Amino acid sequence: MPAQDGRTAAKGTQIMTSGQHTSSSTTTTTRRRLLTALGLAGATALALSAAPGLPSSGAAASTSAVVWSQDFDGAAGSAPDPRVWNLETGGGGWGNGELQNYTSSRANSALDGAGHLVITAKQEPDGSYTSARLTTQGKYTPTYGRVEARIQIPRGQGIWPAFWMLGADLPTQGWPAAGEIDVMENVGFEPHLVHGTVHGPGYSGGEGIGASSMHPQGWSFADTYHTFAVDKRPGSITWSVDGVVYHRVTPASTGGDPWVFDKPFFMILNVAVGGQWPGYPDGSTRLPQQMKVDYVRVYSN
Repeated sequence: MPAQDGRTAAKGTQIMTSGQHTSSSTTTTTRRRLLTALGLAGATALALSAAPGLPSSGAAASTSAVVWSQDFDGAAGSAPDPRVWNLETGGGGWGNGELQNYTSSRANSALDGAGHLVITAKQEPDGSYTSARLTTQGKYTPTYGRVEARIQIPRGQGIWPAFWMLGADLPTQGWPAAGEIDVMENVGFEPHLVHGTVHGPGYSGGEGIGASSMHPQGWSFADTYHTFAVDKRPGSITWSVDGVVYHRVTPASTGGDPWVFDKPFFMILNVAVGGQWPGYPDGSTRLPQQMKVDYVRVYSN
């Protein structure tokens, strides 16, 4: 794993509007999202005008055949398929000030017998936190395609679910040179928002190039399942939620910094507890919390 992953604190720069999925592109030189100083109406108009190629209808990119799929069929309490999934273990904050210790225990990751993978973040009797982090590193690393998962996220202050990707050359390149694609992140204090971001050399951590999508009714994304996807093509990555596009990046988005995404990436599913971005559990947090994954699929494009 990298010394720190890109899901660091200062992501409060994404642009959003109320009531619908939203879109933005990065500012190409400072990547500081100066649009946040504008009123919502002006920010939205400028963000949309700065996103060439983003479908005005919000329709997701079309897909073709399923080329890879994990549907999590199996007996209740069984492990996710070890031929596909690695269970990373350890604690120490993972570069983001997180509290959890990732384990390989079935108490933290298991199939539920109804076609779902369940990742459980819990507090142990000694007050510590445990959870799970699954990766396909070294086992499945798609280069292009639509990468999609249907997920019901957990909820609560200090809870940080994510579906994301890292460059397969991470062991030799390190982070952020290997690149990171955050397909979906949520921080519990914003239950109605999910975030999509890329990190690379010159635009990592709080400088990541990202946007947010608001629940169409302003409800919590944890209330039910939603489909989170990126459509990864040569020279472009496009994000969607439930088939509605809200963000797109291209080499022009990096402000002259290297574009490091036209290569294989592996996938990651995890639930963190605490951290510099989401903050920490408080008296309102109810544990255990579960992230339920119905499927992960890759489509040809």
